[in-house]
Parts: sequence; C-alpha cells; structure tokens
Amino acid sequence: MNNSIGRVPYPENEAIYTYEKGSKERAALKAAIVEIETNPIEIPLIIGGHEIKTGDIIDVVMPHNYRSVVARCHMAGEKEVKMAINAAMDARRIWQRLAWEQRAAIFLKAAQLISGKYRFRINAASMLTTSKNVHQAEIDAACEMIDFLRFNVYYAQQIYEEQPLYSPSGVWNYITYRPLEGFVLAVAPFNFTAIAGNLATAPAIMGNTVILKPASTSVYTPYLLMQIFKEAGLPEGVINFIPGSGAMIGDHCLSSPDLGGIHFTGSTAVFRRIWQTVGNNIDRYRSYPRIVGETGGKDFIFAHYSASIKKLVTAMVQGAFEYQGQKCSAASRAYIPESIWPAVLSELEAMTGRIKMGPTTDFKNYVNAVIDRSAFDKIRSYIEYSQHAEDASIIIGGNCDDKVGFFIEPTVILTVNPRFKTMQEEIFGPVLTVFLYNDDAY
Repeated sequence: MNNSIGRVPYPENEAIYTYEKGSKERAALKAAIVEIETNPIEIPLIIGGHEIKTGDIIDVVMPHNYRSVVARCHMAGEKEVKMAINAAMDARRIWQRLAWEQRAAIFLKAAQLISGKYRFRINAASMLTTSKNVHQAEIDAACEMIDFLRFNVYYAQQIYEEQPLYSPSGVWNYITYRPLEGFVLAVAPFNFTAIAGNLATAPAIMGNTVILKPASTSVYTPYLLMQIFKEAGLPEGVINFIPGSGAMIGDHCLSSPDLGGIHFTGSTAVFRRIWQTVGNNIDRYRSYPRIVGETGGKDFIFAHYSASIKKLVTAMVQGAFEYQGQKCSAASRAYIPESIWPAVLSELEAMTGRIKMGPTTDFKNYVNAVIDRSAFDKIRSYIEYSQHAEDASIIIGGNCDDKVGFFIEPTVILTVNPRFKTMQEEIFGPVLTVFLYNDDAY
C-alpha cells in the first residue's frame, strides 16, 4: 500500500503461529493457559469507560471442564442498558468529530497489541472459555481479529477517498461522509472472538458509537478486547460492553428512539424477531435504523463421481467437525454419488478414526467440547432421533459424554430420505448427514 500523505499506513499481516512442540510460542501460550486457569477474574460491565458491577453474576466455565470457573461476570439490567445508551449518545458528539485518521490509528494500535503483547492471552482465553483447539483459536482470536481491524481501516480509507470525478468550472463537488444518527447495537455470537470484535469496531471506525452485547457463553474474550481497545486509546463510551439477557437488552435498545443501526451475527429466528421489532417501532426512531445481519444455516457438500476421494473426505471431515461444527460455514449434510460411496466410506472411517477428542489444553486434540449444556442437549436429541429412525442410521460416532465436559463424538448419519430431519434442520454441532444419489445420469 502506498503510504503517501493522506493515506493511513498499516503493516503486512503476520503469519499464523503453529505452536510447534518446543517453540517459544508454544511455551508462552501454555503459560497463558495456566495463568487464566489458576487466576479467575471478575468481569464487569463497561459503560462510558467505567466498570459497573451489578451483583447479578454468572460463572464463566470451560466447556470441556464445566466445573472449572475462570471468571465471574456481572450481567446488565434495564438500568444499565439505559446508561449504556446515554453513554453512547454522549460519546458520539466527540467521536464523530475526530478526523477519521485519528480513529483509524486507535484500531491499528489495537491490532498491533493483539499481534504481540496480547496474542497468547487472547488465544488461551479462547481455548479455555469457548473450547477451541490451538489452531482454531489462533486463526480466530488472533489472526482474524487483526485482519478485521487492519482491513476495515483500509476499506474505510477507500470509502473516504471516493469522490465525484467531475466538478464544473467554478464548482467543487465533494462528498462528506458522516456516521449514523444514533448508536449501533452490536449483537455477537459465541463462536468467534473476531466476529464479536468486528461487529463493534467496524461501525466505530466509521465514527459511530456502539453498544456491544456479547453472547452469555462467550464474555471473556470480548472483555479482553475491551481492555485492549482502552490501552490503544479508545475514548470512553465509544464502545460500551454490556453482557446480559439478549431479550431484555434487545427490547430496550430496539425501542430507543436513538437506535441508529444493528450489527448482528446469530440465529435466523433471532434476526427475524429483531427485524420485525424494528419494523413495528419504525415510527418512534429519529432516523431509519440500518440493519446488517449474518445468520446460520445448513451448509452442504455436493460431490461428483469424478471427485478425488481423499480430497472429498478431507473436506467432509474438516467442514463438519472443525470446532465441533459450531460455525455457520460448517458442512452439515453431504450428497454423495452411490458409485463412489464404498471408497468414500472407507476413507471417512479411517480419517475420523484418527481424530482425537478431549480438552483444548492437550494440543493433540482436534475435536473439543460444544459450548454449553443447552447445545449439548439439543445436538444429542438429534442423534437420539436418528438412532431410532426407520429411514436413517448412525454409521460413525454418535456417542455423547457430559460427565466432565460437553463432548459429542464426530457423528455421521446415513439417510435414504433427502428430507430427513437432520438434512433440513440446523444442527450447530459435529454431525454430518449423508444422502446417496444415483449418479447414472451424470
């Protein structure tokens, strides 16, 4: 990138750390894991730059060892939501007047802090509190969060540089970009630290102030991000951190006349309710709220008989079982030609048989625990349904164990019904349903 006057410089992105055995990076990460395991913290709300403790507390536990508490988190009530709205609106007056380069500098500094000083701590927190293995934590909590901050600054620069190409003699046509006329509600999912960070920082880079509502099952790493943003120089009230009931926070924020926008990642059902609520409240807002949302779904693999068996099975295993299938991009169904199924099944059994499952603190484990009891019970109900179905059978895995952590074995279901329950309904877990199609016509 050309670092000429008027353009913001940013460094090239670092390589992904591999944490090989004997490396200094592995030793540093191990030390960070022990530090978090042995020193539980208290997580307050952060409103207008101030730490707020409500006394309404939930335990932050390790999904792979749910009796181990690593933090106690205060939850917001109606009073705190109103405080956060007021803080965001107060900070908006100063924040939007800053030159965009000044705002950008803060988030580039945050990226630098994550890439260095805080890298091992945020990865360790992700591993322990969301049960991500070392690779998944590195590519999310560190690398993708750094990428979001740096690329969003770059994209903001491109937006601000976009100006009319022509001005008649004696006239200067130009565009002035300004933030929304209210606060942005950022509603984050549990499964990606980087998404929680991006939902809050992308609007802030453009001059907006934000209320960040993290998932109740993933508050540790967003709280750590708030500490990093503060150290990077983020003014008080620009991003306000309020863990709490999604329904309660949503009700108060969505009914506020000052709602300027919504930045959401989560379930389709929740996003539909948000959209419907905004529509019902449209007469009360000062301006039309902007709504940006990404929701889950059923990703799929459709294979041709000419496919490489090893590459196909690798895609099936990684797509379905990485991070226990808890991604909107996870493969949850596969359409496989009958002619290659025997070879696919043989390779699938061999590859899944080599998968190690257990706590994230053992770096050899590829599959870890699902996020909480609710997720465990829901995924197990689908497996149990399939065990008793006449038009499906479990051919790999299917075991569930919640004695210590919420562990569900990588599971493959074979069905003769293309509209079988697990082929149509969203399962946020390590379950892949396979339907065989007759490939004679192909």
